[in-house]
Amino acid sequence: MNFIAEIDIMPHKELLDPQGKAVVNNMKHLDLSGIQDVRIGRHVYMALEANSEAEAREKVDIACKKLLANLIMETYSFSLKSV
Repeated sequence: MNFIAEIDIMPHKELLDPQGKAVVNNMKHLDLSGIQDVRIGRHVYMALEANSEAEAREKVDIACKKLLANLIMETYSFSLKSV
């Protein structure tokens, strides 16, 4: 079976996000008010094959834990759909 995983990787809320802070600070130059917080992360698209949805979820979870996300500084979540 073929699956598509869409993975979002974000810095922990407790950690400073310098990119997000820079974006918030520059919103005033675009005449955008009321923007209080911006967090910058990554979105990963992954196409994979697995025998079941459970196996696909396990593969994505392992990829996130071991390669895609730095668990000390980041969290991740993903959605999975079969194609």
